[in-house]
Amino acid sequence: MKKILSISLGSSKRDKKVCISLPIGEFEIERIGTDGDIPKMIELFKKYDGKVDAFGLGGTDFYIKFGNKEVTLKEVGKVIDFTKTLETPVCDGQWIREKFGFEDIAIKYLKENGYLNENSKILIPSGVSRYNLVVGFRRENCKILYGDLMFSLGLSVPIYSYKTFIFLASIIVPIAKYLPHKMLYPVGEEQEKIIPKFEKYYKWADIIAGDCIYIKKHMPDDLSNKIILTNTTTENDRILFKDRGVKMVITTTPEFDGRTFGTNVIEAIICAYYGKRVTELKEEEYLKFIKLLNLDKPNIYKFY
Repeated sequence: MKKILSISLGSSKRDKKVCISLPIGEFEIERIGTDGDIPKMIELFKKYDGKVDAFGLGGTDFYIKFGNKEVTLKEVGKVIDFTKTLETPVCDGQWIREKFGFEDIAIKYLKENGYLNENSKILIPSGVSRYNLVVGFRRENCKILYGDLMFSLGLSVPIYSYKTFIFLASIIVPIAKYLPHKMLYPVGEEQEKIIPKFEKYYKWADIIAGDCIYIKKHMPDDLSNKIILTNTTTENDRILFKDRGVKMVITTTPEFDGRTFGTNVIEAIICAYYGKRVTELKEEEYLKFIKLLNLDKPNIYKFY
């Protein structure tokens, strides 16, 4: 049995351990949250190095991407530098999102089933953390609200222009990268808090797309008829959405025992199976997984 361990900066209350049987074999998948404790995260990587087949890096990414730029948060850089010394491959999920086009597959589903057109209004709480969504929805000529200033910095400043989004990101991100990670993204118990805010922007949108923690962060009690496009959800997350009137939740990754894990876990499964680091994988090796794990279809939850 292959073992996958996802170590996250997120809340330990979202921890999960499952054993699953896939067409490619048996896998034990475990997620451990460190409640924003970076030294603890490094210690866990050290403790389990060589004892599992692949690591997932959750609650953060190796880099933030916007336009043609990639920026690494300074605090997260400490973790990344340490992972380079490990025997076990470490996966953050960005590689697989770009290679497989998970977001594009979900957007295609929305369009083909009549949920998306050029008049659709899309709220993306953080464009820099889900830039592939930005690219995908722009390709469909949708109206996009970039919520980066609101959801990351707490400023009531919506951005509707792509050029403005890129311009501001090019100025703010190189400065913000020096801030503590917890100031930019909810970590630990902060991930469990929902403080309604920016309600009119949630109501404006037809589709709310991006990181699940960001989407929940300020969501109002009423999300009637909204569509949520995200990836990492728990059963409780989906109940919260359903109770607020959401008509459909789409996740870009499959459900394992009630949990849709992040792309870092899917990426780790591939690396564990082949015994390679993500940069060592060949195109035919990762394309094989699209069919084996049904990754060419989004995961759909309909509540109506």
